[in-house]
Amino acid sequence: MTSGAVLRIAVFNGKGGCGKTTLAWNLAMGLGRRAATLLLDADPQGSLAYWAEWSGRDGIAVTVQEWGATMDAGPYAFVVTDCAPRLEAEELAEIVAGADLVLLPVLPSPLDLWASRRSADWIREQQERRPSLRAAFVLNQVEAQSALSRAAQVAIAELGLPVLQAALHRRAVYRSAALEGLSVYHMGKRASAAQAELESLIEEIVK
Repeated sequence: MTSGAVLRIAVFNGKGGCGKTTLAWNLAMGLGRRAATLLLDADPQGSLAYWAEWSGRDGIAVTVQEWGATMDAGPYAFVVTDCAPRLEAEELAEIVAGADLVLLPVLPSPLDLWASRRSADWIREQQERRPSLRAAFVLNQVEAQSALSRAAQVAIAELGLPVLQAALHRRAVYRSAALEGLSVYHMGKRASAAQAELESLIEEIVK
């Protein structure tokens, strides 16, 4: 896959349980509303492939493939890769080396942020080798009407990566969509708030 006008996004965090696959899936679906999008599954669990197969419905305007399969980025404007949740994954360095942007979903608690330190340090090492690589945290499963604690704010500042202004909140509709093999974009008006926050995130990363 060559560079050009394709925006390649790697979704990664070595800390499990941060909503990485859910973010990759819904982000790709949002991008797919704008232009042709390829969603690559590099997680050995293969959740995305099962997710796409489970949906079995029309209106999924995103191509889902296993990472490492024969790929042609020619027809795609966006490529989103769901990375394995471990720094030791052999393909991680290759994926990040070809990415324009790395998104690190993280829960907004000090413990989860500190657990992401190794991932943040590793990404910053890649940026030292390739300054054009962008990376940012995405706060995920944020509780409604709650502000980040001072401890969480300090933890974020010390990890050395920016945080996107757009955050994803804890919403039942994300789980409901997953159970149906769909994205929040296919859940109608009950998912309007989730759709709006994803749209804000997309606008922030593609600007």
